[in-house]
This record gives sequence, structure tokens and C-alpha cells, in this order.
Amino acid sequence: MAATRTFPLFLSAALHVFVLCSASSEADTLLSFKSSIEDPNHSLSTWSHSSSPSPAHYYCNWAGVSCTANPPFQVTALNLQALNLSGEISASVCELRSLSYLNLADNLFNQPIPLELSLCTSLETLNLSNNLIWGTVPDQIALFSSLKVLDLSRNHIEGKIPDSIGALKDLQVLNLGSNLLSGNVPPIFGNFTELVVLDLSENAYLASEILGDFGKLVRLEQLLLQRSGFHGGIPDSFAGLQSLAILDLSQNNLTGGISQTVVASLKNLVSFDVSQNRLAGSFPDGFCGAKGLIELSLHTNLLNGSVPESIHECLNLEKFQIQNNDFSGEFPSGLWSLPKIKVVRAENNRFSGDIPDSVSMATKLEQVQIDNNSFTGKIPKGLGLVKSLYRFSGSLNKFEGEIPPNFCDSPVMSIVNLSHNALSGQIPELTKCRRLVSLALADNSLTGEIPLSLADLSVLTYLDLSANNLTGPIPQQFQNLKLALLNVSFNQLSGRVPYALVSGLPASFLQGNLGLCGPGLSTPCLDDQPSRHKTRITTLTYALISVAFGVGVLIVAAGFFVYHKSSKQKQQRGVWRSVFFYPLRVTEQDLIMGMDEKTAAGGGGAFGRVYVLSLPSGELIAVKKLVNFGIHSSKALKSEIKTLAKTRHKSIAKILGFFHSDESIFVIYEFVPGGSLADLLFRPNFQLQWSFRFRIAIGVAQGLAYLHKDYVPRLLHRNVKSSNILLDTEFNPKLTDFALDQVVGEAAFQTIVVSELASSCYSAPGFLRSFLPKCSC
Repeated sequence: MAATRTFPLFLSAALHVFVLCSASSEADTLLSFKSSIEDPNHSLSTWSHSSSPSPAHYYCNWAGVSCTANPPFQVTALNLQALNLSGEISASVCELRSLSYLNLADNLFNQPIPLELSLCTSLETLNLSNNLIWGTVPDQIALFSSLKVLDLSRNHIEGKIPDSIGALKDLQVLNLGSNLLSGNVPPIFGNFTELVVLDLSENAYLASEILGDFGKLVRLEQLLLQRSGFHGGIPDSFAGLQSLAILDLSQNNLTGGISQTVVASLKNLVSFDVSQNRLAGSFPDGFCGAKGLIELSLHTNLLNGSVPESIHECLNLEKFQIQNNDFSGEFPSGLWSLPKIKVVRAENNRFSGDIPDSVSMATKLEQVQIDNNSFTGKIPKGLGLVKSLYRFSGSLNKFEGEIPPNFCDSPVMSIVNLSHNALSGQIPELTKCRRLVSLALADNSLTGEIPLSLADLSVLTYLDLSANNLTGPIPQQFQNLKLALLNVSFNQLSGRVPYALVSGLPASFLQGNLGLCGPGLSTPCLDDQPSRHKTRITTLTYALISVAFGVGVLIVAAGFFVYHKSSKQKQQRGVWRSVFFYPLRVTEQDLIMGMDEKTAAGGGGAFGRVYVLSLPSGELIAVKKLVNFGIHSSKALKSEIKTLAKTRHKSIAKILGFFHSDESIFVIYEFVPGGSLADLLFRPNFQLQWSFRFRIAIGVAQGLAYLHKDYVPRLLHRNVKSSNILLDTEFNPKLTDFALDQVVGEAAFQTIVVSELASSCYSAPGFLRSFLPKCSC
């Protein structure tokens, strides 16, 4: 009996000793792994024996550590994401025999892919994304035989994808996006029968066709290949991707058509994006076979033909973007009444038809852009019933009739553009759209007076009412608005122009209104004359006006004839010309309107001022004004900036587009939130740890090597300095203002750099010796 009672006690004691030994081993392993890591923010301060509470598994409470629920409490997961860690990823972590999850993403580890982690025999998830991992993907990647999730995205990994990666047959997620991979994609992806997510996006150096093997991935739910170098057609084998929900092939060099068989086979599609390629052919029917389709983006291709009316069967569709193609025929009327539709973009096509009053059923509609088509009919009253609408842009169409009085009843309406149509009647009182920022009604047949209610719209900054038949005065209250642009030219307005408007507007924005008067205008107002001459001058003025009126009528009539005859040319040519390389969802008018003292981010050096603007989506961009020295034609200017914009490197600031007039060039860059390296260097008590300095230096060197050696045609920066090195929030550098000599011309470039030298004694490397005088300081 005594022996019987003793055995459980012995077993309990043995188990207790085993748990203690196991705990000590697990804790020591974690501390050994920590010893190779630099932790400037002390995020791992809890990793210490001295901080241990009473339980034997105290290490399970350390930051980022997860353990099994029962003894012996083995570590199963380490989540050390975004802790500003650096140093070495040590293989000692593999002594944690039950470790299945290791997440070191969003840190500063600067080393090749740590092959030693293949010793972690239980490891199923390895996430090293958004670090400074460099080098190639080695053939030994096959050693990670138990992996189900491998995420190496947003690093500096280069070279070809090795065939050996095909040995990882249990992979469910493979993410190699946002790296520097190059060459052809190997035909090994058919091996990944368990793959759910495949991301090879944003690898600019890939030069490969899309493999037919991808069609064998029957469990694949996400295929992300955007912004890479893929070319050729979309394989017919994609019809086999029965589980596919998200397909993004945008911003590549794809050609050919979109197979109707493929589209009809993808029953689980949620998002289909093939925008910004060179796809041709017709709009395939069958998209609505995927009942859950939310986003359809075919924009900026060479597609033509009509859009099938069956698109109205996509009851879950939220975004419909087919702009910048050659579609024609009647726009599908059923699309306007889809219950969940938010965005309709079809500008720059050849659509006809009208907008039905049933658009009121689209209760979630936010944005409509259908400019430069052939839409007809009236603006429907139903549009004013959509309370979520913040943008309606339908310029360069054939809309007619009166603007409905409720058109701007949406409380969030911000942008309205109905210019270049055949609208008539009066401008309605716009009292409810208190957030209206931009109103463009130019080149219509509107009559009556300018509504006083416009002066009550406190955020209105862009107002274009030119080329109509408006009468009466310009409301004096307009001078209380902060208008960046007011164009009322070529109407029949009369009376005194508010002085604040006269002093702040170009004369061309008031011309064509013979009855307007005021200081600085060709016609002074009568009560501006001295009193002793008032009667004589008034009589003379009336006589002159009587004579001039007859002549003026003839001149105005002739002017309107010439104006309207050439209006189509003006619509095509315009004052501003723009080219966008990314879907900015903004017009040059929006950009000009937003560039003021509030958005100015600094002088921007001798090359021009910089403005930080917010897009309707909330995304920030940087707009830099350059001087146009008139050396380039419009065609040549587009060619030069397009050459610069094709650069694709993580250390090069992206050029998103540009717009220009005869006087200025505005280049649109991605917004880099950390400011410039110069801003950082000149801060008081400036300190920057070595790892960040090294990261900046390596990044700048890689960016310059790309411009000077790898990019074709090769570009010389010629103006490398700290103010032209921008930093993101993680101190990753991005070069800007590269090769501007190609845009403004050699002579202008030299002149500008010389002017910089006068104040800063700076010259870019190799520039001083070539032709500039030496600094004396």
C-alpha cells in the first residue's frame, strides 16, 4: 500500500522537475536569441530571469511570446513585428522545438535570407517582410521543408527566383512582392497545390510571361502580379483558378484580349484588376457569374466595343472603372441603379445614352466621372437624392436642359464639373452643398444672374462660369471667399467688380463682359470719376457707350462665332495639359486649386516650390513647380518626363504624373512623409543611430547605381544633395529631382545650379570640375 501511494508522488515530482528543466531551457534559448538582437526601444525588456513571476512558465508572459496551453509550456510562436529591432537573426531560436510561427516583419534586420532557420523543424510561418534583407534567394531555400507561409516581401532581394523553391510543396502563402527580383519566372508553380496566396507584385525587373502553370493552382484565392514586368497575354489556363477571389495584373505590359471563357469560369471573383496595360479587344461578358464581384478595373487599356447590359446583374459591385479606353455604344443603364455601387469611372471613351432617374436607387454612390464622352439628355433629378455623392464630373458631353434645383443636395458634394455641354436655364441656388470646393459650368448656355448663394459656400475655391450667357453683377460677397480661381469671362455681366477680385484675378478671367467696370479694368465705373467732372464725363461716357455698344455687339457676335467654332479645339488643347502615370483620380484643376500658401511645403530649392496635396481618397502627393524654359514641344516634354517616370526602384521617388502650361511644369511625386535628409541634418541636437545612417547610405547608393547603370536609357542624377534625398518614416531614402536637365534643358539646368552655388557653395559630384567656378568658402 505504501509503495502504491509513493509512486504517484514520485511521478508528480518527476513531472515537476521536467517542467522546471524545460522552462529553464526555453527561457535560456529565448535569452540567447535576444543576445544577438539590437533593441534600442527596449521592447524586449521583459525578457529577463530577474523579471520572472512565480509560475514556472514565466517566459510565456514575455513580450511577443506564445506557449502551449498545458505543461510543459513550450514556445510555439514569436511575434516581434515592428519593434525597431536589428542585429542578427540567430539560429539559436531553433532550439525551441515547438516553434511554428516566427514573425520579424517591419524591423531593421540587415542580412541575407537566414538559411540557418531551416533548422527550425516545426516552423510553418516565417515572416521577414519589410526589413533590409538583401541578396538572392539561394537554392537552399528548399531546406525550409515544413513551411506553409513564407513572406519575404518589401526587402532588397534580387536575382532570379530559383527552381528549388518549387520543393516547398506545402506552401499556402508565398509573398515575394516589392523586391528587386529579375528575369523569367520559372515553371515550377504548378507544384504548389496547396497555395492560397501568391504575390510577385512590384518587382520591376521581372521580364516574364504569365505562366500557364498558374492555372493549376486550384486552391489559389489571391494572385497579385501588379507593377512588375509581365508581358504577353493572360493565359487561358486561368479558367482553372476556381477559388480565385482577387486577381491583380495591373500596371504591366500585357497584350491580347480578356478571354470570356476565363472570366465566366472565375465564379468566386471579388476583385478583377487588369488596368494600365495594353490589352485590346472587347469587354467580355460573364463577369456577373461571380456574384460577389466588388471591384472591376479595366481602365487605361486599348479595349473597345460596348459594355454588355448584363453588368447590372453584378449586385455587389462597388467600383466600376473602365476609363481611358475606346468603348462606345450606350452606357449600360442598369449600372446606375446597382444598390452597392460607389464609384463609376468611364471618362475618355465614346459612350452615348443618358443617366436614368433610377440613379436615385444607387444610395451609396460616391463618385461619378464620365467626362469626354457623348452622353445626352438631362441631368436627372434622381442624382440629387443620392446623399453620399461627393463628386460628379461630366464635362465634354452633350447634356442639355436645366440643371435640376436639387442637384447639389448631397451634404458631402465637393466637386462638380459640367463644363462643355449644352445646359440652359439658370444656375440653381446651391444652398445645401456646404462642402462644395469646385464648381465648373463653363461653355454652356446658362442664363440669368450668378446666384448669391454661391457666396455662402465658405470652402468654395474653384469657380468657372466662363462662356455662358450670364447677366447681372458679380456678387460683392465673392470677395469674402478664398477663391483660388474665378473665371467669368465671355458672359454678359455688368456692374462693379469687387476690388479684391480685380486685384487677385488675371484680366483674361473677366474679359468678354463689356458691362463690367472697376479699378484696373479698361472701363472705370462712373462713380469713380472726380465730382466736378462727373456730369460731363457721364454724358460723354453714355455717348461713347451708345456708339460702342453697336460696335461691341458686332465684335461680341463675331467673337462668339469664332469662339464656338474653335471650342472643340480648345477642349482638346486647353490651357493645361496633363499626363498621369498612376490612377490619381484627380484633375489638373483640382491640383491647381489646391496649391496655395496652406499646402506649400517649402521653397523647394531653385527648381521650384513644393506643395503637399490630398487626393479625394485621402492619399497625399507632392507637386513640384518647375520653370518651363520653352525648349521643348508638348510632345517632347511628355517623352522626357515619361522616361523619368518609368524608373522603378525602392530608393527612387516615384513620378506619378505631370501637368503643364506654356509657363510652368508641375511634376507630381509620391509623398514621402519623413522630409529630406537636409531637414534632419540641420535639426538642433541632431542624432541618428548608425543603423539608420547605414540604411540611408546603402539606399542612396543603390538608387544611384540603378539610375546610372541598370536603367535603360541610363540617367545621370547630376544634383545629388541632402535636400534631394527624402526619407520615409522608417528612414528609407528616396532620391528625387533626378535628371532634371532633361526636362528644363541643359542651359537652364546650369543656370539654376550656379545660382544654388552662390548661396550654398554646393555642387553635385563631378559637376564642379566640368564648367562651374570654384567656391570661395
